[in-house]
Amino acid sequence: MTSPSIGTPNPAPPVPDSAPGPAAAVWNGSSTATQIRVLTGRSLRALVSDPGVLAFGLFQPVIILFVLTQVFTGMGKSAHFPEGVSYLDFVMPAVLVDNAVQSAVQSGIGVVDDLKNGMVARLRSLPIHPASLLVARSLANLVRAVIQIAVVVVLAVVVLGYSPKGGAGQLLASAGLAVFITWTLGWAFIAAATWLRRAEPMQNLSVIALIPLMFASSAYIPVSDLPGWLRVIAKVNPLTYAIDTSRALALDLPGAGAAVPAVLISAGIAVVGGVLAVVGLRRPL
Repeated sequence: MTSPSIGTPNPAPPVPDSAPGPAAAVWNGSSTATQIRVLTGRSLRALVSDPGVLAFGLFQPVIILFVLTQVFTGMGKSAHFPEGVSYLDFVMPAVLVDNAVQSAVQSGIGVVDDLKNGMVARLRSLPIHPASLLVARSLANLVRAVIQIAVVVVLAVVVLGYSPKGGAGQLLASAGLAVFITWTLGWAFIAAATWLRRAEPMQNLSVIALIPLMFASSAYIPVSDLPGWLRVIAKVNPLTYAIDTSRALALDLPGAGAAVPAVLISAGIAVVGGVLAVVGLRRPL
C-alpha cells in the first residue's frame, strides 16, 4: 500500500448528487415579436428572389384595371349611375377591392407552399408559436398588396387620367380601406389553407368564392340595376359595403358611413379566420 506523497493535498470529497446548486438556465426561444419579424423577412425575401412571381403579381392588377376600364367605358349608363361620374371613376374603387381579394388568396397559397415544402414541419421542432408563422405570412402578403395597390393607383392617375373628386387625401383613405380588407380576408384563406393543405382545392375555392362575390355586388354596376335575386345577395355581400365605402371616399359621395359595417365585418372575418387557422395548423401533418 502506498502512502500519499508529502505536500500533495488530499483530493476534495465528491459533492453528493443531492447537494443544491445554481438552477440551469432554460431557453424558451425568442419572443413572439422576433419570431414574426424573422419569418416575415423570410417570406419577403422569397418573394423578391423570384422575379416571375413578383412580375406576375404586379401584372395581374394592372391587366384587370385596363381591361375593365377600356372594355366597359363605352357602355351606356343607367339612370341609377351617379351623376357626373365617369365609368373609370366608378369602377376604380372596385378594382382596388378586387385586387385586395386576389391578394388575400395568395396568403393561403403561401401557407400551402410552406406545408408542402416541409417548412412547417421544421418549424414545429423549434420553440416557435404556430401563430407566428401565420401572422408573418399575412404581413408579408400585406406588403405585397400595398405595392400592387400603389402601382394600380399611379398607373390609373398617370396613364388613364384618374382624378377622383375626393382629392388625394380621400383617395389614400380609399386605398387604405382596400389594404385593410386584403389583410382581413387573407385570414379566411389562410384558415382554408391549413385545413385543405393542397393548392388545387385552394384555387377552386378562390374561383367559387370570389367571382360570385365580385359580380354580385356594386363593383361594376349600381346595385339597383342588378336582377332582383342578385340585388338581394348584393345587399348582404360584405364586398358591397367595402366597395361603396371606397367609392364614397374617393368620389366624395354620400355613403362613407358604410365604412363601419365594412370594417366590422372584415374584422370579424379576421378573428374567426385566425382562430381556425391556428387550430388547423396544429393538426398532424
